[in-house]
Amino acid sequence: MSREEPEGPEPAELGEDEPPDEEPDSHGLHALSPAPPDAPVFGPRPCAGPALGPRSSLLFASLDAAVEGLQQRAQAALSRINSGREEAHTELSAVRNSLLLKVSELAEQLEERLFHRYGFHNELIQERLRALGEVLERVEEVQAELRRICCTVEAAYQELCLQPED
Repeated sequence: MSREEPEGPEPAELGEDEPPDEEPDSHGLHALSPAPPDAPVFGPRPCAGPALGPRSSLLFASLDAAVEGLQQRAQAALSRINSGREEAHTELSAVRNSLLLKVSELAEQLEERLFHRYGFHNELIQERLRALGEVLERVEEVQAELRRICCTVEAAYQELCLQPED
């Protein structure tokens, strides 16, 4: 053999058991990660090497088509995910606004009830303070009368004690 054999794997060629229209196996394709929505989408890269034979060109064209199909499916899946996220965000905003409105209404109702209760209790307190004032006036009157009675009793006692015995 005068020809040198290249080291490593030989270029991929279709065998008789691999027809050119079959899907290639998934080696390396499962590692595709979805690109962010603003990431550029790249198509197949041109080969800078020597021109390939017709059978190899068909294989690579099939691989490129499969990769492009996977990229399109991944892009579609990302679009659906982003669309779902936008819908969820819209719904969440609507729920938040609805809740804010309801909480605001409930806070107003609570405030009205509190003011009503405060007014009711203020009336009760005022009524009881008036009653207490009346009771305190009566206590002062009774206390003044008791002092007068005590003074009268004390004066009568002193008169009885000071009178000569006959």
